[in-house]
Amino acid sequence: MNHPNFLIILSDQHNPHLAGCAGSNLVRTPNLDRLATAGVSFDSAYCPAPLCVPSRMAFMTGQYPCDLQIWTNEGVLDSHTPTFAHQLSLAGWETTLCGRMHFNGPDQHHGFEHRLAGDVSGAANPAPGGLFEDVWSSAGCGQQYTGLLDDAVGPGQAGYAAYDADVTVRACTYLRERPTDRPFCLIVGMLLPHNPYVCPPSLFEEYMDSLPPLEDVGILPDGEHPAVRALRQYRGADRITPEQARRARAAYFGLITLMDENLGRILDELSAQGLDDNTVVAYTSDHGDMAGEHGLWWKDCFYEGSVRVPMVWSWPKQFRTDSRVPTAVSLLDVGETLIDLAGAEPLPGSRGHTLRPLLTTEAEATDWPDVAFAETCALGQRPARMIRSGRWKLNVYHGYEHPQLFDLETDPDENRDLGTSPDHAEVRQELLTRVMDNWSGEKIEQQVRQHSAGRAIVRKWTANHPAGQSERWAMPAGVNYRAKE
Repeated sequence: MNHPNFLIILSDQHNPHLAGCAGSNLVRTPNLDRLATAGVSFDSAYCPAPLCVPSRMAFMTGQYPCDLQIWTNEGVLDSHTPTFAHQLSLAGWETTLCGRMHFNGPDQHHGFEHRLAGDVSGAANPAPGGLFEDVWSSAGCGQQYTGLLDDAVGPGQAGYAAYDADVTVRACTYLRERPTDRPFCLIVGMLLPHNPYVCPPSLFEEYMDSLPPLEDVGILPDGEHPAVRALRQYRGADRITPEQARRARAAYFGLITLMDENLGRILDELSAQGLDDNTVVAYTSDHGDMAGEHGLWWKDCFYEGSVRVPMVWSWPKQFRTDSRVPTAVSLLDVGETLIDLAGAEPLPGSRGHTLRPLLTTEAEATDWPDVAFAETCALGQRPARMIRSGRWKLNVYHGYEHPQLFDLETDPDENRDLGTSPDHAEVRQELLTRVMDNWSGEKIEQQVRQHSAGRAIVRKWTANHPAGQSERWAMPAGVNYRAKE
């Protein structure tokens, strides 16, 4: 068989529970569902950080945020750090990024030979009225309670949906006009279903009519870990009313369906070009969105809705079909899998594992580690780290006395925190030892402060010295000579 092509669709902020193939009867995702029927779904796939930039840079490199020293959305990936795109390109694949990857800094490729659309984060040329053209509140794309007020949520279109429509067209055009002398690796970066919670009127009405009211909106749960409570209060989640929550959830569901429609257009084009039999297709997201679960919204926490992601793989006649994998995997494993399937050189420093043993028809994964880590140090938070190992999940928060511990086998909704339970002291200590190995919250805080101070200086300088045309030294003729000995 010829070398396979790779088509990876990476959405932004998709709650893993909200898809038909994930068991939800609330949201329509027919195209993701058909991909799952044709392939393998991972029920315990985790992002390395529940925030865009650190998660995406980890996805590209196979390294954790603590390896890259990237914990915030201002983080910049060192151009000397190799990515799976570098290795695939060197192995003969045409590597193309179509859409979002949230690269910061001047390097907008990081191993991709081509970019078919720029990003919206620092690289877009917005309309005269701004990215949302003064129609929607700019707070709608943030993570404060103001993002759920009426002027930020509702029926219509925000710029993010227009961006995804353009990305979809460009991806389909690429599949029609691609070079045929090399296999391709096309990464399609979607922005949806990231807030603002604004979706087409028909979808908004559909979900407003069908969604039940959310319970316990604005009520602080008894016994909530103080680190989570601090995040809730910092974001103002306890100020959100039941009606605001219902409107936001209806729009978020609409954005998921809209994103799914774009996914369907790309899958249809792949099939129309006769490429589906020899193309590895994967869908996943950079992190989730709480979307009202636990009375929380957006991301940056370790509850399943935020830190877990949907992940589906398909390759006809090579991967299993209509199959589910319960063991823990990570976004770090995506690049390793592509490199393995391509027979490319390993990625130095990668912490990921190839998913091939879990995907192929002869799948044997008796030695799979069944563990995933995640970490965060976003605005309003101190450093925190999570380990998911087997049935257990432990979250440790720097500066707080005790961790959170959940038994996901008996408590999949994470309602019973065993972080102080005497009956679970042994498993808690074992997980604490593993999650704290070579990780220091104090050191991370120091590094974040140093990086923030440095970026502030650079931003101030850049504001006063706008970029001019690059200059290169023109070497005069005759400067090289050999002296007589």
